[in-house]
Amino acid sequence: MITPAHKRTLNRALHELRRPLQALVLLEENSGQPAASPPAASRRGLLEVAASALQDLDGAVNGDAPSRTARRFSCREVVLAALERWRPVAARSGGIRVYWDAGPAPVEGDAVQMAQALDNLLANALEHGGPPVVVTGACVAGRIRVTVANGAADGSTGHEQDPRRGHGTEVVSRVASAHRGRFALCRTGSGCVAALELPLAEPGYALAA
Repeated sequence: MITPAHKRTLNRALHELRRPLQALVLLEENSGQPAASPPAASRRGLLEVAASALQDLDGAVNGDAPSRTARRFSCREVVLAALERWRPVAARSGGIRVYWDAGPAPVEGDAVQMAQALDNLLANALEHGGPPVVVTGACVAGRIRVTVANGAADGSTGHEQDPRRGHGTEVVSRVASAHRGRFALCRTGSGCVAALELPLAEPGYALAA
């Protein structure tokens, strides 16, 4: 018998597997439009996120925690890649404004997990919020702070009681914790602001290739 806690863990893993597959479908649909050619890097990034989600699902089913190797990566590059992945969805609602003032922002950890967190923040802002969607990056007291803000939604999404949904912010919180960071979400009548903070890597080491 599946316990409620185990069911939630499985639904969270399915949620993370479903997200990149949906984005892949959108990329392929968009590729048929004039002047649209999704870069191979976007497809590769989504496949990496899907493979990581499948590994997590395997762990949830079989009880084996997936092993992950920490590497140094550029937070800016991971953010830009995520923005490219969600460009087809963003184009339908006026696009995304980006204000980045943090340089490469090197972070020690798992770039794929970071991509999962960003995909959830962007998807939530685009699917459940209203325009404008604004992404910012700034270095604050030895940390990189990435914020994703959106305007108020027109109404209820209708997914509040669906156990297969509503796992995005939980995933972001887990990624933040795994990287010794923190995550905060603020909802107001005018919209929502999500802030993900991670410690910057110590200087003196090269970024992962």
